[in-house]
Amino acid sequence: MNTNNKLPCPPVPGPVRIPGVMRRHRQQGRATSWILALVVLAAAAGGWWWWKGRGADGEAGGGPARAASGPGGASPAGAGGRGGRFAANRVQPVSVTPARLQDIRHTASAIGTISASNTAVVRAQVSGVLQQLHFTEGQQVKAGQPLAQIDPRAFQAALGQAEGQLARDKATLDNARIDLARYQDLLAKDAIARQQVDTQQATVRQLDGTVKADQAAVDSARLQVTYTRVLAPISGRVGLKQVDIGNVVQTSDANGVVSITQTRPIALTFAVPSALLPQVTAGLKDKASLTVEAWSRDGKTRLATGRLATADNAIDLSTDTIKLKALFPNEDDALYPNQSVSVKLQLATEANRLAVPAAAVLRGAQGFYVYVVGPDNTVSTRVVQTGAVDGDWMAVDGPLQPGDRIVVDGVDRLREGAKVEVIANDPKQRAGANAAPRRGRGASAPGGAASGARGGSRHASGASAPATSAAPGDSGNPADAALRAPTAEARNDAAQSGGERPAWLDRLPPDLQDKVMKMSPAEREAWIAERRAERAKRQAASGNAR
Repeated sequence: MNTNNKLPCPPVPGPVRIPGVMRRHRQQGRATSWILALVVLAAAAGGWWWWKGRGADGEAGGGPARAASGPGGASPAGAGGRGGRFAANRVQPVSVTPARLQDIRHTASAIGTISASNTAVVRAQVSGVLQQLHFTEGQQVKAGQPLAQIDPRAFQAALGQAEGQLARDKATLDNARIDLARYQDLLAKDAIARQQVDTQQATVRQLDGTVKADQAAVDSARLQVTYTRVLAPISGRVGLKQVDIGNVVQTSDANGVVSITQTRPIALTFAVPSALLPQVTAGLKDKASLTVEAWSRDGKTRLATGRLATADNAIDLSTDTIKLKALFPNEDDALYPNQSVSVKLQLATEANRLAVPAAAVLRGAQGFYVYVVGPDNTVSTRVVQTGAVDGDWMAVDGPLQPGDRIVVDGVDRLREGAKVEVIANDPKQRAGANAAPRRGRGASAPGGAASGARGGSRHASGASAPATSAAPGDSGNPADAALRAPTAEARNDAAQSGGERPAWLDRLPPDLQDKVMKMSPAEREAWIAERRAERAKRQAASGNAR
């Protein structure tokens, strides 16, 4: 046996190639390649769009960054540009009010109820048919003035009967007195018995009592006749009538004929914290004039001014308050009984105090402060100590002088040393606020020039007219119409040169047009820049989705 001969090894099997599996691998590889290609293209497109928006719009002029920038080129507050919200050179529009010296009142506020000084329900004192009404509903009447007339005939007849009875008894009494005198003469001559004289004297006294009773009956009947004329028991304002002519009125009627409320003067009852009682008591003892003002519930309208009259005799333990009463002349009938009003009780007055608008006082880490506009239109902060508030003004102590221009509107966009532009406090007095409405692109300007000629040399220098078709990425947003407006100089030209309405506003809804027209030029540019930034985000998002 030949041991050198090796047995042949069986062939090693190679990889098994299945046609269907290989085809799926090739398809998956191609899909992955396409996905990577699309991702690269999307990234490239986004980078190109970012470069275009940053370079072309932000630096080359005409884009949102330049349109919204101020003299120093910084982006506006809230515009989202590279300058941030508080760009150093951004000129911010602000409204100012000068500080001033004035009297500051220390007041206590409360809610009070008006009540009549006196109230009377006029009822009939006799029953009968109502014949006349001598008043007009709501009028002021005097005490003793006739208000109504009840049929008096039945009472006049009773009066006549009582007067007749009185006359008869008086005659009987006179006759008895004559007999008594005769009997007394006879008694003096011993011609008659004393018993007869005494009996006659008793008869005279009896008849005298009868006459007095008859006189009282006459007086009562006469009084009933006077009751048929219904008189006003107090002076005041009559209400609505409760009966009509021809009705039978009764003395037991609960509503009576009419009610009268005494409203001149009229009283106001309100409560203040018991901690103020020493000041109130001192004012009442010294006969000081503690002024009380009645205001409407919304605090916008002052209804009347009166004086504090008195205080209650005890503190309400449940609320720890003391009730006060004030009186108002109310000659104009501005106050009504049961009316609820806001009350301001003046406790003291600080004379000649430095005051600033309360809305201008801010609070920060350093305490309370205000922004003051200097002669070079830059703002600086002044730390102040606050005092009492009188209406819209607050007393302050600090490095301020009367006449300093205090910023009251636009403080949220300011910082130390920021440049500002002072605009009118009233939006109606700002530039462009009173511009005539414009509804067509072909309408002529006030001077007769066509709307296409608006803007003068700035339009001629290369500012393009607003596009009439929607730009890509508008997404149907009406505010995107502002993004197709000319450059910042061309957009502000109308408002600065005469207040003419920009043509691109006509593509906005009416409510949005009014909002934009009320903006200052700087605010309008910031608003447009924000819209451009939003549109850029939408276009970038739509590009990534594709």
